[in-house]
Amino acid sequence: MSLPESEWPVVAAVLLAVVAPTTVASAVAAGPTPAVAPVPTPGVDGSATTPGVTPTAATRPGATTPAIVAVYPNPATDGDTGEFVVLRVSGRTNLANWSLADGESAVGLPNRTVSGRVAVSADPDAARNLTEAPVLAPAGDLSLANDGETVRLVRNRSTAEASDSRVNATLAASVTYEDAPEGERWHRIEDPKPAPGRQADGTGRPANRTGSDADWRWTPLGATDFEVLRTGRTAARAFVLPDSPGVPVETLRRADRRILLAGYTVTSRRIADALAAASRRGATVRVLVDAAPVGGLPRREARLLDSLVARGVAVRVLGGSRARYDFHHAKYAVADDRALVTTENWKPAGTGGRSSRGWGAVVRSEVVAGRLAAVFEADAGWRGATPWSEFRRGTVFDPAEAGPADGTYPSRIAPTVVNTSSTSVLVAPDNAEAALLDLLGDADESIRVQQVSLGGRRHSLLRATLRAARRGVEVRILLSSAWYVEEDNRALVEWLNRRAEAEDLPLKARMAKPRGRYEKIHAKGVVVDGRAAVVGSLNWNNHSARANREVAVVLRGREAGGFYADAFDADWRASAGGRGSGRVPVGLLAAVAVGALVAILYARREVSFEK
Repeated sequence: MSLPESEWPVVAAVLLAVVAPTTVASAVAAGPTPAVAPVPTPGVDGSATTPGVTPTAATRPGATTPAIVAVYPNPATDGDTGEFVVLRVSGRTNLANWSLADGESAVGLPNRTVSGRVAVSADPDAARNLTEAPVLAPAGDLSLANDGETVRLVRNRSTAEASDSRVNATLAASVTYEDAPEGERWHRIEDPKPAPGRQADGTGRPANRTGSDADWRWTPLGATDFEVLRTGRTAARAFVLPDSPGVPVETLRRADRRILLAGYTVTSRRIADALAAASRRGATVRVLVDAAPVGGLPRREARLLDSLVARGVAVRVLGGSRARYDFHHAKYAVADDRALVTTENWKPAGTGGRSSRGWGAVVRSEVVAGRLAAVFEADAGWRGATPWSEFRRGTVFDPAEAGPADGTYPSRIAPTVVNTSSTSVLVAPDNAEAALLDLLGDADESIRVQQVSLGGRRHSLLRATLRAARRGVEVRILLSSAWYVEEDNRALVEWLNRRAEAEDLPLKARMAKPRGRYEKIHAKGVVVDGRAAVVGSLNWNNHSARANREVAVVLRGREAGGFYADAFDADWRASAGGRGSGRVPVGLLAAVAVGALVAILYARREVSFEK
């Protein structure tokens, strides 16, 4: 018997009503299934979650095989309460026929139809405080070993069979981890594209590969996952320190709506006064600093933060057992729709112009400012951020503090407004290392590196720079000669120059010689091909890119690249000659004579420095 096409939907509805009445009733109540899935929302566990977990006895059409995408074996809680496993389900799928097993026992998953990402925990109440993914309780005790194990996802088996690691006919997914760090989750990195030689693990350990299309790494619970933001054309005010200490203060003084200031330390009275003045003007002013900088939080900073709170500024500190990162080392400010990013701390030696060679930029972009505001909100809103008034109660501050830096230096490099073809925002540990590896890997002509120090011969960024030199890219590396890094830096400079001579590479390395132009290098700057400049807090050490909160911008275009390249070249020329400096350039004596003449002419131009 044949039916006209117009009758097909009626017959189909009748059949479905007989076979799966629950499904039909749900479908009628819900209406047509939307073509576009719900937009995921970021969870504090770093996963994207899709709202809605619907109980049903039937598997929906379009059901797919779930995948394990994260495990959280070692919560920073008493008795490890709140352990969970995160599953990713692409389509609406019922979990009743699935089990999680660890080789010793297995637990059945509940009779629930889910989509997106869901967490499974034997302590659902505790787990809900640790993840924003919907949390389901299994039919049994799910316990994850801190010292490592293999977690398997098994389908259509009894729990006895599922717990037997020898039975794998229905194995759908598995993940193996070792030595779970407290408060960190082992999670899958989708479609990773690591540069050659890069370790994907944010802690410095090699990342385990669990499948042909997935890398896994340990990440602190709640760590953000910002992608690189790249804008179109922008304008920026480029400056260097100690030459232009007025730029950071002026930027804050111009704000009338909001200031979000993030730093490692804040001890500058001029900065504090600018923040308090903005608060009096009615601007929203918030400050975020690290709770335990190296050497301890000094009394001077505590007094300054006290004064900020008393003048209406909201101050929070990041640290403690719930900290997601080892240090909050970023140095940026959002002032209305401007983004101020610098290599320097908010103190007299840094932004005050009293000591350090640093780089900075004020980017005029609502998009860039918006991204930095999002980073600020993610960090200030995390449970590891404590209001200053609460943090300081019972805290002992470091009494052995040196006085503020009070050097005076000439202003030779004036701040300049530059046009950029694009600006990128890099955030560590989320994306900065990979982005810098890509930038160095794309170098065709030159790389200039100005850093406090390097993380050794095998540091990923140094290795990428050496690979560029082997491609014929001209490389120059200028490192600080400050007493606390001099020995290691000198040994590395000499090794780099020996390597360059042995391999006939276009690479030179030098120790900085300030010659009265600044006290020490504190910059973390890179210029690639004279057309891309990296400015920000990211040190090339073994910690910064993988364990700290860091922020940097990449300013692209010949004007921006040229400004920082010229600043680097001036410091490079001043550092010529002497032990460990590499090959002596031709015409050195003439260059020194010209430099001395320029110094005499410019020495008359002094700027106002912070007391």
